[in-house]
Amino acid sequence: MSNNNLIATLKANKLMRSKEEVLAFDNALTELAQNPQDVDLEELHLILDDNCSQQEVMWGLVHFLESLDVKEQLQALLNVIQKLVLSAPKWTEIIHYRIFNHESTRFLYQDMLKSFDFKTQQIVTKILEDIARKHQLIAK
Repeated sequence: MSNNNLIATLKANKLMRSKEEVLAFDNALTELAQNPQDVDLEELHLILDDNCSQQEVMWGLVHFLESLDVKEQLQALLNVIQKLVLSAPKWTEIIHYRIFNHESTRFLYQDMLKSFDFKTQQIVTKILEDIARKHQLIAK
């Protein structure tokens, strides 16, 4: 199956409301991982959905994204962050936790963010402020 068809399968089954949808999603992701060349990283990010019934299966998509070239992955994330933060705010936050847990990735992300428009920079700043606020509440 082509990567476009695999991505279409992921999109169609991303809520994973049944065993069939979970299986279709998981199988498509497995097949995509075997041939990740020329995959549309922006489209993959936009598959993340906070309404997914099987969060542990969706983690597979996060891990797959992280397995790809970090610069390309971060570029795609920044390209779609304005949409992603609306459709999947929790997953957007999770991705940022993971980015900022790795020093080299964090510095690359910060450097790349400088070339993006003010709106994108504001969105990322708000995500990071929300994360910091949550950590302050936990620390108290």
